[in-house]
Amino acid sequence: MTTSRAETPTQSLTLTEELILMLLNEESGYFHQVPGWDLNCAVVGAVLAELSLRSRIDTDPESLFVIDETETGMPTLDPILTEIAAEPVRRTTQYWIERLAPRAESIIDWNLDRLVELKVLEHHDGEFWTLSRETWQSAMFGTPSEETAVQFVRTRIGNAIFNNEIPDPRDVIIICLINTCDVFRFMFQLDEEAEERIRFICQMDLIGRSIAEAVAQNLAGPLLRRSALIRTAPVAPLRKLLLHPELRKGNIPALFADLGRQYGPVFQIRPPFTEPMTFLVGTETNHWAHRRGRMYLRARDYFVGFEKVYGASGVLPALDGADHFRLRKSLSSAYSRKRLAGQMDELYGRARAHMTEWTVGDSYPATGMSRRMINSQISPFMVGVETQDIIDDLLKFKERALSVHIMKIMPEFMLKTPGMRRRVKFIETLLERIQGVHTPAQRLGRHPDLVDDYLSLHASDPQFMPESNLRFAFTAALVASAYLGDALSFTVYAMASQPEIYARIRAEADALFEGGDPDPDDLNPSTIDVTHRFMMECMRMYPVVPMSIRHVMNSCAVEGYELPVGTKVVIAQTATHYMEDVFPDPFTFDIDRYLPPRNEHLSPGYAPYGLGTHTCLGSRWMELQLAVNLLLIAHHFTLEVDPKNFKFRFNPIPSMKPSGRLKFRVAEQRRELSV
Repeated sequence: MTTSRAETPTQSLTLTEELILMLLNEESGYFHQVPGWDLNCAVVGAVLAELSLRSRIDTDPESLFVIDETETGMPTLDPILTEIAAEPVRRTTQYWIERLAPRAESIIDWNLDRLVELKVLEHHDGEFWTLSRETWQSAMFGTPSEETAVQFVRTRIGNAIFNNEIPDPRDVIIICLINTCDVFRFMFQLDEEAEERIRFICQMDLIGRSIAEAVAQNLAGPLLRRSALIRTAPVAPLRKLLLHPELRKGNIPALFADLGRQYGPVFQIRPPFTEPMTFLVGTETNHWAHRRGRMYLRARDYFVGFEKVYGASGVLPALDGADHFRLRKSLSSAYSRKRLAGQMDELYGRARAHMTEWTVGDSYPATGMSRRMINSQISPFMVGVETQDIIDDLLKFKERALSVHIMKIMPEFMLKTPGMRRRVKFIETLLERIQGVHTPAQRLGRHPDLVDDYLSLHASDPQFMPESNLRFAFTAALVASAYLGDALSFTVYAMASQPEIYARIRAEADALFEGGDPDPDDLNPSTIDVTHRFMMECMRMYPVVPMSIRHVMNSCAVEGYELPVGTKVVIAQTATHYMEDVFPDPFTFDIDRYLPPRNEHLSPGYAPYGLGTHTCLGSRWMELQLAVNLLLIAHHFTLEVDPKNFKFRFNPIPSMKPSGRLKFRVAEQRRELSV
């Protein structure tokens, strides 16, 4: 039985959503290569066409006008219908597309969210979308009469182009808009006959043709129109930066929050002897970078020198576009909460074994103590070997390389000092250890680790994952010992310096461990409510990576300011953590921020894991491991801040960590450590 037109799987989808499904490129997790302005015009064109198909508007050769003001019930359609109806003078279709194009981004966001709610698409961290599991499973195992929404749209369009089926008006409009954006060549293999058929279809429907023509006219010169509206970013004097009290404290997020208040969301700093830096600060710029940055910014430029230190090229942090998404998908299970949750018994055992080294009455440097505790777990879980004897040297070399090639605050010869030459040799030591245990016989029956995933990817596609990149990949896996270790040092400091919160976290820990070690599912929002909100507040006040660096690859305007090609952009995503309008009284530690109705974290202003396509891949792993370590410490020990009068400061280079003066004193061991 054939599915009737009235019963199609797309009956609940708007024309805009069908266009989005057609434009989605699963290889990159986003749209096909449609420039931002072109995409905006096409989306607005789809909205106007939807209003036409719903008999709300019509067009003639000279104007677009409302014929029925009745609301449709769709939040992406009704405000536009109202605006057109309120215009006292009839305007052309081109006028409305140009006027409404700036709204396209919010229209796209709403429709993507709706497609996720309908289980047509699946959303991934980093602002990627793919067909949902239900959709592709139906595509693989369903019958022809059970076509999914995605299949049905693509089948309709394909049949119209290649099988000469008569398209209905919806299909004509979609074909017109996609053809105007010039992306059919990325979707189908077109020959001259197919291209001629597309041109013929685009002449079949008056409304489709008029909207497509209006879209095409708006694609002609967006740069010229934009240049008349944009402003040049103000320059913050270098002395303002160097003399700022928050810089002396090392509090980079608070520093840029204050500069943002003074100079606005986009401003420049011009250091001597290097290129100017443009800073993006605020919730609006965070949202832009998160959702739109992929179209205009790239990571590769600033990462090239750092890659070469390890003999690599095209590693995950330096990739953009489809290659980045492909590698991210390939490694997602290696960094997942599920991977760590499957090794909880070993996690508990290793954490306790490390804590047996602590002696009551002794004090330990906060950074070293926390990093080594985390590395005792990360190293065997990620790379399958112990590295406690070499981790300090590996991390010192990595931090020096970051200071030279990423932050550019040291000359290159500082990587070739005798100390650094000695430390770089430990990379080879690490590789020898990894190679010694990652043979098929020795890995048989063991939990897969990150090295296994990389080796599998290298074996299946050595061009995509060359052997030359493995040296960096295996070493970089241990960088988590620094970042997660520093996050642990911040949380332990915050807990030890606030006895009331320490007691509440301890109460949750004691309840969880009373009957033995809890399962991963036992660590849920109800059992670790205080601990979870406490960690969120630590991530807000003490973000480990407070900003990210990109270069502009396509000129754009952000908040009305021009970013020309080649501009070095610093996305200060955590500056919002110290903005009063996002987090009231931002310098006060307050775990109730994350309770309803406040929910202060539910905005682009909360960004401890980065933004956009390079959002931290291991954030859920990190949250679970951090919670387990914090709960175990609270359950077994009482730690104190040493010295007692310690005035908190950050060491912000090359990433945020507590001042080297901070130590933790083991004041009490509450329970025996069973290893």
